[in-house]
Amino acid sequence: MNLHGQISALCKGHLALSCSCPRNVSSLLLQSSNTSISHCDRGCVRERTRMATRKTFIGLVDNALAASNSLHRDQLLFSYKGILYPRTLYSPEVFKALESFEARRDDVILAGYPKSGTNWLSQILTDLIAISQKKTPGSESSVNAEEQEEFPYLEIGDLEKYERMSKLPSPRFMVTNLRPEKLPKSIFQNNAKILLLIRNPKDVATSYYHFSNGVATVPSYETWDDFFTDFMAKKTAWGCYLEYLSEWNKYADKENIMTITYEEVKENRAQVVKNIATFFGIPLTEEQLQLVVERSSFQSMKKNSDKTHGSFGNVLFRKGGVSDWKNHFTEDQSKKMDKAFEEHIAGTKLGKKLKYDLYCKA
Repeated sequence: MNLHGQISALCKGHLALSCSCPRNVSSLLLQSSNTSISHCDRGCVRERTRMATRKTFIGLVDNALAASNSLHRDQLLFSYKGILYPRTLYSPEVFKALESFEARRDDVILAGYPKSGTNWLSQILTDLIAISQKKTPGSESSVNAEEQEEFPYLEIGDLEKYERMSKLPSPRFMVTNLRPEKLPKSIFQNNAKILLLIRNPKDVATSYYHFSNGVATVPSYETWDDFFTDFMAKKTAWGCYLEYLSEWNKYADKENIMTITYEEVKENRAQVVKNIATFFGIPLTEEQLQLVVERSSFQSMKKNSDKTHGSFGNVLFRKGGVSDWKNHFTEDQSKKMDKAFEEHIAGTKLGKKLKYDLYCKA
């Protein structure tokens, strides 16, 4: 289907793009909205944009998966300021536009490296926001992951995304996989609150390996050994995880940043939910707390993953455990990760919080 045909289909209410062009999906949408179209007036284009923001996670990810299937493995990633990103989800133009994004003090921001549990914490945060707005999590009137007005990942979308976001009511919820120096300066200037989620690096690598072999947006690997080599050599998307931790550690003492680990959420989810609610100033009754805890169980989220994340769900919600790395790492690989951890993050505030000896030593 050509560009005009894709726009026509979108105007009729179909969100799926059958794109075979090796371009970023969001860039394609942007280009299409700026093209002179004889059969589609501005009102129709605005309607297309409005429709594209509904079912945002499922629609955008499914489009990216479809576009990725037409690309060669070597075309899937591109480099921007020294870090690799998936080509069908990100674009240099959107990264540039993000620089001028104006954050608000009451924004709710979740920061985490991919495969650290960001989808898990997104569930908790969207439920807490619903409660703060006097809504019942899971009800038709509440904020649902599949019904958000904008795709929650701050750096993913089209060039008009940030203008639309400027019109959204507070509190705005957003997720980011970026390092702090890659984020808009307004986030730190305006002291927007950030929940920083971190996870032990060996489980991050293991989860990332299965993720890379389950989706088309990033290169897949025939063996764990091949993946580990690339992961340690900074050849995977989103860059080096240990460098990510090191950069965020520079901000760990700021009052507007709260750090939690994936492992402590596993240990005591109810207490973590309480702490997060307190950090964002959201009062909770005991009944509301239990509802958020129940809805954020791995079993509950995996059961609803088709609805919330479409075909992506089975990949995102695989095991949800701790220490799966022991089923993959060789002794030599484990020592290499131990050495890298010592060089980058051990002894720092975030390094100590990860309890590396407990979770990453056999």
